[in-house]
Amino acid sequence: MPLADLLTAERIVMLTEPGDRDRVLDAAARLLTDASPAMTAAIGAALRERESLGSTAIGHGVAIPHARSNAFSTARGAFLRLEHPIDFGARDHAPVDLVFAMSVPEHSSQQYLEILSELAERFSSDGFRDALRDAPDLDALRSRLFGKPLPTMTVRP
Repeated sequence: MPLADLLTAERIVMLTEPGDRDRVLDAAARLLTDASPAMTAAIGAALRERESLGSTAIGHGVAIPHARSNAFSTARGAFLRLEHPIDFGARDHAPVDLVFAMSVPEHSSQQYLEILSELAERFSSDGFRDALRDAPDLDALRSRLFGKPLPTMTVRP
């Protein structure tokens, strides 16, 4: 599933305020629910519950918090780039600054696994992570996240 099917531009943000894992999960829940208070609480609780089973940090400063919920009929994603990396309990002990959160309907087990696999593969690329971290503004971040080609630089001797 292409990231564009999970995300909207409004659910991609650059967080500049320091925080902790719970604060990031709360921000992700607000983005996933388009700030609906009742749904935000439910999705936030589901993300925390999943996180309590084991860290969703996959290493190299990336976390993919996820939960199953029937709040939506389709999978949804939100992306947060953190200016102040946080401890997410990663096995490599690297603080997390790239967070892709998602909510997938309860009945979508296969889709859930496919999305997680695609995200893990995409975020395993040093170049992809570096491009996201080096994006100078939100427009560039969104473009790079959606995989649009980056301008090439001509190196002159």
